[in-house]
This record gives sequence, structure tokens and C-alpha cells, in this order.
Amino acid sequence: MGKKIVVIGGGASGMMSAIMAAEDNENEVVIYEKNEKLGKKIYITGKGRCNVTNNSDVDNLLNNTIGNPYFMYSAYYSFNSQNVMEFFEGEGLNLKTERGNRVFPKSDKSNDVIRTLEKKLRKNNVKIRLNSEVEKLICEDKKIVGLIVNGVKTLCDKIIVATGGLSYSSTGSTGDGYKFAKDLGIKVTNLSPSLVPLKVKEEFAKDLQGLSLKNIKVTLKINNKKIYSHLGEMMFTHFGITGPLILTSSRYLVGSNFKNTEMFIDLKPSLSEGELDNRILRDFKKYNNKDFKNGLKDLLPQKIVDTIIKLSLIDPDKKINEITKSERNNLVKVLKNLKITIIDSNGYNQAVVTSGGISVDELNPSTCESKKIRGLFFVGEVIDVDCLTGGYNMQVAFSTGYLAGVSC
Repeated sequence: MGKKIVVIGGGASGMMSAIMAAEDNENEVVIYEKNEKLGKKIYITGKGRCNVTNNSDVDNLLNNTIGNPYFMYSAYYSFNSQNVMEFFEGEGLNLKTERGNRVFPKSDKSNDVIRTLEKKLRKNNVKIRLNSEVEKLICEDKKIVGLIVNGVKTLCDKIIVATGGLSYSSTGSTGDGYKFAKDLGIKVTNLSPSLVPLKVKEEFAKDLQGLSLKNIKVTLKINNKKIYSHLGEMMFTHFGITGPLILTSSRYLVGSNFKNTEMFIDLKPSLSEGELDNRILRDFKKYNNKDFKNGLKDLLPQKIVDTIIKLSLIDPDKKINEITKSERNNLVKVLKNLKITIIDSNGYNQAVVTSGGISVDELNPSTCESKKIRGLFFVGEVIDVDCLTGGYNMQVAFSTGYLAGVSC
């Protein structure tokens, strides 16, 4: 005999949950989505291209899961990145793998990912109720029996909560799932924006707005203790810094108060200080009779030259042939250790994901079902699991959604 299964939230994890729950034709599966359409956050994922997964093995998925990776063993092994790719390609969506094993639709359109999921929902006879806000879950004798939607009580056998986190609230992620959990006595851990641009103290960031730097290295320190260091790309903005390397760095600041937080940018990581000094000497020889302000154009993007000159404390109008070895050493140190003071993140509305959520101690890792309330499941970003950039957070959504769906 089939069951009535309700999925709250029509994002990536919610749609996958509903699809898998409806594979049993006897089940009646309904998605309640408070927005006017499904997949609003998918639409903006990957800058509108939707990075559906990372084409790698389970070990790599686990290594890039920073928040509670051990909880994801069953989910990843039940539905890994190859399974995600096979699912979409089996439904007619052509995929491609790009740098860093990031997987995108060949069309580069996130809309095609949403349409593929919607097509599968229709094929599996999943009912979709848009503009339907769930207000409360109804529990009796520690078992789910129903919910209240738009003021109306509806009975059901199982509920899968796929409401997302707090990031990009304009897509409908306003923390509903946390409220449902707290109302039922289920623990929610501390929440923080993650994979988020960072605000900085230095005024020169505004002067550098729009400047992208590639092949640089950043080192993040709190109280002079190194907590993260890596090569990659970044960009200056009117408020601070962003880009893939910065978003990843931000994950290592979750839970901090940004006190005594500094980032050091190595603009020439492929060169040692000695090698960089030799490179500068070659440029200085070339521009020997020019002013210092005209001697760095071969070494740096023009937009950052004035900033580097100010920080080097060398007179911009000084002739290059008059620059001392000591002054040159200062220049090398600035280029290898451009210091930026981090004062805050840019908040949930620019965070890719929310760190924190439904405590994994409250859930069965083999099913994503609540240990306290029978028939209640939590999937996707609402759980206290989060990853680095690269398609990993979408994989969490699909893996946990799959697991809950088949477990219903």
C-alpha cells in the first residue's frame, strides 16, 4: 500500500527527494514550494550555469566536505557524482566536465537543469503545489501525521524537509526548516554564511575595484597563525575581495569573529624572493632612466601599480637608477606579502551556502530520518553539512535527497 509523502521545498534536494520517493508508483508524492516556481536557487547556481556536481570519486567528495563529512558516507556511496551525471544524461541533459572537474550542462544554462528535474517529476506523477507556504508540521506520539499549508491542515505519512539554509533569501531560503526542527525539539547548530565574499579594512581595495588576479597565492592567518593557504583567482570589489579563492578561504573563517584576521597575497608565487628581485633588476635595467612609477608596467597589471608603489614607500618620481637595494627589498616583500585585514563577511545574501543547520547527531546517516520523530527527514543545505566550491554542495543536495527519497 502506498504512502502519502510530502516534500517541503522545490530546490535541488527537494526535487531529487520527490523523484526518488515517487519511483514507487503506489506512493502519492507532493512538493509544496512557497515560491511561484521550482528551482529558484538552482537558477543562480554557478553564475547561472549550474555546477551540478564534481566529476570525482567519493574520497574526493569527502575531502571537500568541510562540515561533518563522516555523516555523508552513506549518502555519497548511495548516490555519487557518477550517479548524478548518469541521472541527468539519462534524462536527456548533455553534460561537460571543466577545470577542477566541475560538471555543467553543455548548454551552460541552469534552466536546462531545472527543466530536466521538472520533466522527471511529471514523469513520476509528482504533484507540485506552488505559492504554498508550510506553516507548521503536525506530530503525534513522536510521529509525523501532517502539516499546515496556507492555513489548511493536510494529513500525510512522511515529510521531507528540503527548505535550504539562509543564503540568498530572495530564492526562498529563509530558515523555515530550522524553525520546524526547533518547534519539534530537534537541535539546530550555530549558523554562519559560508563561501562568501569578504569585507576588508584597507581603502585601497576600492581603488582596485574590478581588478582580477590570477595565479596568485593567499595565506589566511588569525592571530598570526596560518589557517589556510592556496593558489587561485580573486577579485577586488567596492567592499573588499571575492572570487573562487576568497570564497573557499571564507569557509575557514566560519565561527570566527574576524578579530586579528589577516590575508597575505603573494602576487608572484612562482618566484622566490631572490628570483623576484632578479626579475625586478632586469625591468629596472630596461627602464633605467625612467621614474619608478613607470618601471613596473611589465611586472604588474596597471591598475595595481599605484597601490604597490604607495605600500613600498618608494617615491614614485624617484629615478629607477637611484633606487637602493633596501628599497628594492621592501618592494619584493610587498609583492610577496600584500597584507589585507579581514573585518567581516558580506553576509547571507552573497553567501553560496549556510554553514550549520540540523545537527547530524539528530539524524540517521543511512536515511536522513530524524531519530526523534518518525517519518520526518531533512535533506540538503538545511542539514549541518557544507562543502567547498566546485559542485560539492549540489552533490550533497542530490545525495541526501536521493537517500531520503528511497528511504521513504
